[in-house]
Amino acid sequence: MRTVIVGGDAAGMSAAGRVKRTLPDMEVVVLEQTRDVSYSACGMPYNIANPARDIDDLVVRKAEVFREKQGINLLTGYGVEAVDPGTQTVSGVTHEGNAFSFSYDRLLIATGASPVMPDIPGTDLPGVMALKRLDDGRSIKAFISQNRVKRVVILGMGYIGLEMCEALRALDIDVEMIKPGPVFLPWMDRDLARVVREEVEAEGVRLYPGSEAKEIKVSGNQLSVVCGKGTHTADMVLVAMGIRPNSREAAAAGVALGPSDSIAVDKTLQTSIPNIFSAGDCADAYHVVTGEKTWIPLALRANRAGWAAADNICGGKTVLEGVAGTAVFKVFHLEVARTGLTGEEAKRYGFEPAAVTIETRSRAHSHPGASTIYAHLVGDKKSGKLLGAQLVGREGAAHRINAAAVALHARMSVQDFSGTDLSYAPPFGPTWDPLLTAANQLSKNMR
Repeated sequence: MRTVIVGGDAAGMSAAGRVKRTLPDMEVVVLEQTRDVSYSACGMPYNIANPARDIDDLVVRKAEVFREKQGINLLTGYGVEAVDPGTQTVSGVTHEGNAFSFSYDRLLIATGASPVMPDIPGTDLPGVMALKRLDDGRSIKAFISQNRVKRVVILGMGYIGLEMCEALRALDIDVEMIKPGPVFLPWMDRDLARVVREEVEAEGVRLYPGSEAKEIKVSGNQLSVVCGKGTHTADMVLVAMGIRPNSREAAAAGVALGPSDSIAVDKTLQTSIPNIFSAGDCADAYHVVTGEKTWIPLALRANRAGWAAADNICGGKTVLEGVAGTAVFKVFHLEVARTGLTGEEAKRYGFEPAAVTIETRSRAHSHPGASTIYAHLVGDKKSGKLLGAQLVGREGAAHRINAAAVALHARMSVQDFSGTDLSYAPPFGPTWDPLLTAANQLSKNMR
């Protein structure tokens, strides 16, 4: 029996290792088109901020370990171009230009996602870069070092763009951020988004929402980003406009697609074609609040889905109920966290949302060092269920969001959540935790 895995990052290598542990005699072949496997992509902005650190510090486990200690046939530089479910084969070309083909009994597609690049002239110019793979991090770090970069224009204002603006400012690089949409962080409550924007601008970052890039061109020794509302010059342009799932080969093979053209899977990670599974950023999931299919590419889901796919490849029956979209990022001195639905999302899914935003303290009033923390909760007036939460603060937001995420997985009502026994000590929060205060207020509003 042979399992072939296409893609060697979080989901792919998690699955490969688990298959070999479960069925040591199973032949496992991993085909990875790049030279890197099993690395912390989320750590790249922080690594880039420190020129003294080697980007390879982010490698969790080297390819040799998988090959020599786990018996996995891990092949790097192998780009899969076609999947044939009829003959149960995958084929492609190596970086050296050599054709290859492998038959499979079970196939896991874990091809991840790729950066969204704007459809404008100039994206192929030297110095126009995106950050997704470890080699992207290498290239960005080398370009900054070798070209004495002093100004960067970032296209996009999402998680990666904001993390990278902090990294670049740590290197004393001027940063301008551009996006076509007029609203900064449109998924966030307006009061919380205002706090984040003020933090970013206070660190010297210039924001231009509602400004769409039309062209990138060379201007002397610099690049010029031509927008409808002006031109921005830079030594480097970083594209951070989001990602899209790598599902082209799967779709060409007849595999059904889900939201945002992600690969559709059931709760066992099985695709629409027998013996083909999918996991990671290329695959969809069920949302625990709506029960509907969604595409939310995050690291924990990728690793967990890799394990689950491996269990089912080996003949088990592991079911993943879904995701709540729990995410957190750091931007300068702020922790920004979310889980579940926004009010607008809740409306689209047929809920009758009510929301509340509170401003309180991160510690007890008598304890020194407290700062402001903002909590935003969304509930459903019809069912009373908690639908979503957002937190922003200089401390206490990143891990506090997990309580709300657990409540969403448990399908708790706002009233039930307001009655949970959360911890208290003056250095860590007020007697009434900010989430409880918000839940109490939301519960009153919903009655």
